[in-house]
Amino acid sequence: MRTLVTGGAGYIGSHLVDRLVGLDHEVIVLDDLSTGNLANLQAVRADIRFVEGTILDTEVVGALVADADIVFHLAAAVGVGHIIEKPLGSLIINTKGAGQVIEACVKHDRKLLLASTSEIYGRTTKMPMSEDDDRVLGSTTIARWGYSTAKAIDEHLALAYAEHGLRMSIIRYFNSYGPRLDPRGYGSVVANLLRQAIANEPLTVHGDGLQTRCFTYIDDTVEGTLRAGLDPRGEGRVFNIGNDHETSINDLADTIIALTGSTSSVRLVSYEERFGRGFEDTKRRIPDVRRARDVLGFSAGVSLHDGLQRTLQWWRATHQ
Repeated sequence: MRTLVTGGAGYIGSHLVDRLVGLDHEVIVLDDLSTGNLANLQAVRADIRFVEGTILDTEVVGALVADADIVFHLAAAVGVGHIIEKPLGSLIINTKGAGQVIEACVKHDRKLLLASTSEIYGRTTKMPMSEDDDRVLGSTTIARWGYSTAKAIDEHLALAYAEHGLRMSIIRYFNSYGPRLDPRGYGSVVANLLRQAIANEPLTVHGDGLQTRCFTYIDDTVEGTLRAGLDPRGEGRVFNIGNDHETSINDLADTIIALTGSTSSVRLVSYEERFGRGFEDTKRRIPDVRRARDVLGFSAGVSLHDGLQRTLQWWRATHQ
């Protein structure tokens, strides 16, 4: 098929492009390169059409969507730090930009895979997090909840259009990591800790480090994305795409120190010091993976230890 991947030069997007090319799909990539990198597409550059542009450009989005059979919409402002530092721009790209992509899919009758986030669930204490669970958010005066709210608007819009015939599916990513992570660590605790460990610097862990996450290796992230996008059984549904193995950030830091052979220690940094006053974090985040397994036949298969080893090998090959 002819596929359009917005944000296709980014970390997840570029891996998705690789897989689509490998499956002999025609691929168009739209990316403004604000956080994406053309180097991520080096291996397939000759096999794709790349367009440098923004999802805020109505004409560009409309023309590219019209030329595709399916749209994988991954372009977004991501990362808690980014959202807090640039709340207005993040809200605009994550609502108006996504809205234009969704509406172009409606206009041209194109199938849509909408990438969303585990941030949707907010600070709920119900575990594991199921796709139909209630959302629990903090005050609108806390900037971080703007990301969750913006992505929820995108989901509501896509689901509403689905009631009128839009063929679409929605996926919520849970802490993806792997090769091509931004070495600056933007939006990724794994990248931050790897960079610090390799440099034998103190590993900065926010809060008490007892907060837990479920880390998903990039190959699993992409496999779940493809299945949700290409399998007609996924249409009209929302899926958690993640590994359900729970790991504390302290344990993650210790594992990275061991794998790298680093002499680093762990330094606890308060949320206020990193993000300013009023920041709120979630203590646990565990996906309910039953729907993706039962409907799509998808289960994450790469353990955290193996995934970190693969990521470390890539890091050393490209940054040393």
